[in-house]
Amino acid sequence: MSRATLHPVEILARRDITANVMTLGIGGLFRRLPLLKLIACIVLAPLLVGLRPSLAWGQSASAEGALKVSSAGAPSSSASAANAPLTLTFQDALERARKYDPQYLSYVTNERVARQDIVQARSALLPSVSSTNQLLLTQGNGVLPSGRYVTNDGVHVYRVWGVMHQSLGAETLTLDGLKRAQAAAAMARAQEEIALRGLNVTVTKDYYDLVVAERGYATAQQALDQAKHFLSVAQDLERGGEVAHSDVIKFQLQYNQQERALREARLAMETARLNLAVLLFPDFNQNFTVVDDLDQAAPLPAFHEVRQMAENNNPQLRAAVEALRQASKDVSLARFAFLPSLGLEMDYGIEANSLALRSRTSAFPEAGRLPNMGFFLTATISFPVWDWGALRSKLRQANYRRQQAHVELTFAQRQLLSNLAGFYGEAQTAHAETDSLRQAADLAAESLRLNNLRYRAGEATVLDVVDAQNTYTQARNSYAAGLERYRMALATLQTLTGSF
Repeated sequence: MSRATLHPVEILARRDITANVMTLGIGGLFRRLPLLKLIACIVLAPLLVGLRPSLAWGQSASAEGALKVSSAGAPSSSASAANAPLTLTFQDALERARKYDPQYLSYVTNERVARQDIVQARSALLPSVSSTNQLLLTQGNGVLPSGRYVTNDGVHVYRVWGVMHQSLGAETLTLDGLKRAQAAAAMARAQEEIALRGLNVTVTKDYYDLVVAERGYATAQQALDQAKHFLSVAQDLERGGEVAHSDVIKFQLQYNQQERALREARLAMETARLNLAVLLFPDFNQNFTVVDDLDQAAPLPAFHEVRQMAENNNPQLRAAVEALRQASKDVSLARFAFLPSLGLEMDYGIEANSLALRSRTSAFPEAGRLPNMGFFLTATISFPVWDWGALRSKLRQANYRRQQAHVELTFAQRQLLSNLAGFYGEAQTAHAETDSLRQAADLAAESLRLNNLRYRAGEATVLDVVDAQNTYTQARNSYAAGLERYRMALATLQTLTGSF
């Protein structure tokens, strides 16, 4: 039998037997050789001590087994924690949408690109420095040291230059190119803000669509339970001869209707969850829950405060202003194209037959070693003479764009006043109706309770009970829809004013 097939108790027994045999054999040897007794004690003492931990092998095995059991239980708890739904607040939904919405991110990219245009426009106003390193090899003719190309002074020419270039024009002095880039960047920032506020409206709708759908599903479940309860009551009363069978039929129809309503409510809730998941998750995750804060909407400020916020913090108006400013700079740049432009370019370095600070020139070797480092300056002035009307056409285009930008700015101002009044009126009306809808839901609940008692007492008909139940369901759904309407009105109003 192998050691692996033995029970731990059998292994301990065999070890004890082996220890006894070893003790007896050593004792007989010690009686014969007293000198070896001391040596054996020194050598075998650590071995005998090392055998003692094996006596607790069973305990260690049990402890290890307990550790394995606890470790085996850990993955299940971690797996359940991993499968737990993610709880999202409205602010969490906004932050997630800003990370994953492609339309908003496109405006963010445009704003970043516009900022780089400012860097490029600023660098265009400053001198540029570059380096030129060339080796010019010319085929020789066997007679002249300059070779076959008269422009060179030798068959080997080394050119190592540092080149500084500066363009001087009217746009360089007035900084209109830089100002145009700054206006474009400001307009891109305003458009990004417009996209962000529009995204907030979208998130508000999808988020509270799911909240309202969950409330509707809960209401449908409650209505189904009530219909089942009334059906059971009517059946009991029918068996007692207190109501007619027609009441049972009416309650059965009501129960079937509430079953269909529950299925529709479940479908609406799943659809709302899908719409929100597309907006918030990159991997289409549907394992999440939302916090129902529909009753905790912000109060509506006074109209004069809202108007002041709209005048100071309206991105549509700011974008229109920056568009007009950009169009005006385009007109200035088109006019500057009719003026002369000056270009300066200075080269400093080596252009010699040897790559050295001093060398002999191949064309004049008798002059000896001459310095190679030096500079030369090129100044270029350009005058527009004839371009078949292209410059005038560009100027007309710029003027047309500026006129259109001015029209759009005045329209944005009028549109702001109109939208501000309309959006504020919508928010004010929705806020006023929430109190009435809440009162209607409370009254409908009380009416349903009273009709239930009256029906049991024989004072109400089945139609009264069914009508009270339907009224209660509609009142609860209307109250949730009214709260969502107020939320949407606030989000739409904040597209003009910013958060408040």
